[in-house]
Amino acid sequence: MGCLARVKNKFDDAETSPHLDGLRRLRSSCIRAARAAWRIMQAEELSYAIVTPYSMRKSRTGGIVSRLISRTGLDLVAGRMFAPSEALVRRYSETVVTEQEPRHRATQELIQAYVRRNFTGVIQGQRPRVLFLVLRGQDAVEKVHSAVGHIVNERTSGETIRDTFGDYITDESGRVAYFEPAVLTSFRREAVERDLRLWAEFSDEDGGILDKVIDYPPGAKIEKTLVLIKPDNFQFPSARPGGVIDVFSRSGLYIIGFKVHQMSVAQAEEFYGPVLPVLEEKLGSTGGRENWESIVEFMAGVRPSKCLPREREKPGTEKCIAIVYEGHEAIRKIRDVLGPTDPSKAPPGSIRRDLGTSIQNNCTHGSDAADTAAFEISYFFASHELL
Repeated sequence: MGCLARVKNKFDDAETSPHLDGLRRLRSSCIRAARAAWRIMQAEELSYAIVTPYSMRKSRTGGIVSRLISRTGLDLVAGRMFAPSEALVRRYSETVVTEQEPRHRATQELIQAYVRRNFTGVIQGQRPRVLFLVLRGQDAVEKVHSAVGHIVNERTSGETIRDTFGDYITDESGRVAYFEPAVLTSFRREAVERDLRLWAEFSDEDGGILDKVIDYPPGAKIEKTLVLIKPDNFQFPSARPGGVIDVFSRSGLYIIGFKVHQMSVAQAEEFYGPVLPVLEEKLGSTGGRENWESIVEFMAGVRPSKCLPREREKPGTEKCIAIVYEGHEAIRKIRDVLGPTDPSKAPPGSIRRDLGTSIQNNCTHGSDAADTAAFEISYFFASHELL
């Protein structure tokens, strides 16, 4: 409330002015505006959603991400893949059951048992993978709650994430025969803060790029590749980022790394550094440089030539999502789904044909070779970065 005190003091100095009534009205207006701004800042909060191992295996990730962003209008600010350890599962599951009302408590007990059974071990040749997403905005906890929904058998309208992707099936006696929550979250603010701290604590040892979590058949040509969902997908909260992930799911590959990132100008210059000489050779020194600066501005939000030196290392204003896919011939499969760099030359059904608008605004980037993929993955997924 220090801002309100400063506003008051500024106008107290003018109490003897002949325009006293006008100044008082102006002071009151400023105080009201400051209080309104303070309420808005106070209302912004964090929430989270955990995409369950079953949802990951069934490639429902894109649809869930689409709903979380488009139905809430919240800002997706962080994401990380986890292969939860027994310690994380034990501590998280111990926090799940909190309700006293019998029906709600029974549902929480189902979720607790689900976590203990499905978040560790090996299931169908895979260690369980979960995607932990963090969203931010006004009333984030309640908005995520509304988008995720409850999971009870009579609510199957398709309105919520659990309506569409979850299952709650009972037999004739009312006993739950099959239970799949699709997404986990907390519906109370204090629980959200507790859970965020817990998963952040395990972020380094249990999260990041998940190696050796998939059991592949002998002879498979296993590759990792990087996909960038570019800033043109984040002009406003929409289903586009999730829609892109959903299209990639048809490749049959596995998500083993996920990160929300804001490139600094310095990072964009380095990442797209190899493109500059190619553009200069094709368009000339001036034209190539201008085109390259436009690419950097598109990714970071500022042109290098207009960026102050002290601002070059700061996170840019534009957002992207970096995803690591793994599987048989992953590089080729991702490139096939992407289509050519120029959307006008991409085949129908490819991501760039459907969603790209130009060579620069072509929706998504994918690594073009094994050595490129190794560099790009290490570039976005530094070993020391935590959730």
